Amino acid sequence: MGNALRFLYGHCCKPTTAGDSESLGPHGVSSVTVGVSALAQDLFHFDITSQVPEGLSKHVVSSKKAQANWYRKLVDAWKEAKPPPKTPEEAARLVIKTLKRHQKADVEGLLSFYGLPLPHTLVEVAVQPPTSLPDGVQYEMHTLPVDAKAVADGDTITVYVSTTDPRESSYVPGNVHAAAVQRSEARARRDYPEADAFHQQIIDSGYRVIAFQNEEILARKYRIRLRGIDAPESAMPYGKEAKIELTKIVQGDIYCNGVFVQELMLKKGLAWHYTAYDKRPELETWEREARAKRVGLWASKNPEKPWDWRKDRREGR
Repeated sequence: MGNALRFLYGHCCKPTTAGDSESLGPHGVSSVTVGVSALAQDLFHFDITSQVPEGLSKHVVSSKKAQANWYRKLVDAWKEAKPPPKTPEEAARLVIKTLKRHQKADVEGLLSFYGLPLPHTLVEVAVQPPTSLPDGVQYEMHTLPVDAKAVADGDTITVYVSTTDPRESSYVPGNVHAAAVQRSEARARRDYPEADAFHQQIIDSGYRVIAFQNEEILARKYRIRLRGIDAPESAMPYGKEAKIELTKIVQGDIYCNGVFVQELMLKKGLAWHYTAYDKRPELETWEREARAKRVGLWASKNPEKPWDWRKDRREGR
């Protein structure tokens, strides 16, 4: 039990940056930040101490004895989950399924406590993980957890890869290494303006020092455009929904939790198959399935194509 929860907790916490307290639930998390890792931490703690989290009683109606019963059930369910939940939707479904015989107010209160999606917000989409990787996928990146603010829209994200990764360590420029050392020395002297100046040099070179799990990690920046799909722009109908969905999915990597991200975005009707740049038949099939079910943007009679929308804006229409 401990290994599974330690692994999950260690891989779901996102980097800490200023301003991350926005839109947080009462447990200090939200559905697009670290609600899953907070639940995993509390389950791990309960498995050792049999103590439920402080403050939970303010959000549920049942007694602490009943709460302990829930956590025992959730610990067992988490052990049996293969793999354990890693996204807010997966964690919410596990809670709902495990506590389905308990009061609605308790289940929804528990979900809200962790900032997890409520039952009526969950969309059922038949995705069969893991699928085989479509032809053309060439790279695998083990990223640090993705900050919600790094998701630009439904098809573009910024990720960071630790330079301790063997595939990165040999390519770090000498000036970046030197600036990282000098920044650390300046911070030790509490010369924060000088430390910030060195950090700006690091950023200008395509890297960043990220605070993660009480450590500072030198990481390389990658801006990724998901190949083969085109999601609505933020100002378009379903643009906000597409961004939120991508944020929920990519809390660690791009081929995430056994699900190919483009597959899920297409099946939920939150992106178009970008046929001008990608002819893979799998993507065409996933879009066709969403069209047939009229989910997401396909609920509209005549949804506007993102590439047409961008062209109109460029030409001032």
